Amino acid sequence: MESSCAVCGGTGWKIVQRAGLSGAERCHCAAATRVQAIREGAGIPPNYETATLDSFKIPQDNPTARAGLGTVLMQVRGFVREFPASQRPGLLLIGDPGTGKTHLAVAAFRVLLEKGHEGIFFDYQNLLDRIRSSYDTASGASDREAYRSALDSEILLLDDLGSHRVTDWVEDTVTSIVTYRCNHRKPLIATTNLADEDITGRELSYRDASGVAVNRRSLAEAIGTRARSRLFEMCRVVKMPAVEDYRIQTRIAR
Repeated sequence: MESSCAVCGGTGWKIVQRAGLSGAERCHCAAATRVQAIREGAGIPPNYETATLDSFKIPQDNPTARAGLGTVLMQVRGFVREFPASQRPGLLLIGDPGTGKTHLAVAAFRVLLEKGHEGIFFDYQNLLDRIRSSYDTASGASDREAYRSALDSEILLLDDLGSHRVTDWVEDTVTSIVTYRCNHRKPLIATTNLADEDITGRELSYRDASGVAVNRRSLAEAIGTRARSRLFEMCRVVKMPAVEDYRIQTRIAR
């Protein structure tokens, strides 16, 4: 702890007098220092270090996009206001790439960190790669701890859920993480670009040479039906509206 606090001299404790007796209590700087440590340990990527709910830009020149993104923003604000909800303590944002899912997920995450909750951000593919690497005896301690962090962290943010080649190992690993967190009521915030039959309906990928429709890979196909079921059991699901690429629009607006 830095020794810059004029009240406690950096000890984190201050002397107080009550009824003629001296005692010690936590200094206000201790809470601020803890929040700073939580923020620094959360692993939020530099691209999103300034992402907040207030900085989420809603287009004013497109009434449909304005209404859709405005509703989504209200839903996310409701999630952080009511956190942790007794029925669904998690949040799942579903929508096409560039619709602002990661910005909103990180913004909600940051609000919870500022309230003193602890959590960690993982890119889905990077998490799986690190878990796989941890089986190598030469892997670093951080890789070996990745799986345990995904299980035990108070809040887990998984970005781009399902963006990995589907194998039995991937399905088993994701199911293990999601099931554990669901069973232990540990909140999960997740984003995905994948279609879901109940939320987005089936989405066409292309038609083959015979004209037969081939649908986009679904969330259930990417992570398995068990993990998908648990995910929907524990999360408030928010569908992003179809809008122009949010990342491009926000860069233009700057």
